[in-house]
Amino acid sequence: MIHSTAIVAPGAKIAEGVEIGPYAVIGEYVSIGAGTTVGAHAVIEGWTEIGCDNRIFQFASVGAAPQDLKFHGEKSFLRIGDRNMIREFVTLHRGTESGTGETVIGNDNLFMAYSHVAHDCVVGNRVILANGATLAGHVEVDDHAILGGLSAVHQFCRVGSHVMISGGAMVTQDIPPYTIAQGDRAKTVGLNLVGLKRRGFSEAAIRSVKKAYKLVFRSGLRVEDALTRIAEEVEATPEAKVFTDFIQNSQRGIAR
Repeated sequence: MIHSTAIVAPGAKIAEGVEIGPYAVIGEYVSIGAGTTVGAHAVIEGWTEIGCDNRIFQFASVGAAPQDLKFHGEKSFLRIGDRNMIREFVTLHRGTESGTGETVIGNDNLFMAYSHVAHDCVVGNRVILANGATLAGHVEVDDHAILGGLSAVHQFCRVGSHVMISGGAMVTQDIPPYTIAQGDRAKTVGLNLVGLKRRGFSEAAIRSVKKAYKLVFRSGLRVEDALTRIAEEVEATPEAKVFTDFIQNSQRGIAR
């Protein structure tokens, strides 16, 4: 199922059932898993590993060299899992030697048109980047996060699981799990309660996250003191632990 006008390098590894559309270009170090489709004029290059049942739309650029002036053509990787949807004009770049050497994308993600994942990023599972959303280098995005259209995340920032980032937000600090962030130099403005309920979080889990959130963001306490209060007063659910662990491990500070 490879169109006669597609260019596939001899070294590329193409599994059974892969479809490659007209004028697509596949580089020699690329491997593509079974059931994946590649649209017309898409370019997949570099040391790029793509899992099964992905759908790559026309004009996407996957595995290109990173936009980093320190990069000089060294071997680096882009690793993509299964069942991702990569829409038109999406750009996904490989890692760098000065970073981890690889960009890693999990499963079941949606990258809408013109969204961008830079070098050395780690994107989890069931993440959505809406149109034009941008991740700078070394960004980590955890499972079920949603980034609104034209939002951008500064390099080395982390976005927690089940986060909702509003369209046009400029994220310069870490966004804790389960929260909503918005604005230029984005601030955390509340909990993503609708998302948590839709994903089946228990009442106990939501209650513990609410209490933990209020202590960090509404009590006026220093972060360290708020975390101490959480340990003493909040029910020790797994969700509350995810919330506090994220904050304790933050390197750039959290967007309060």
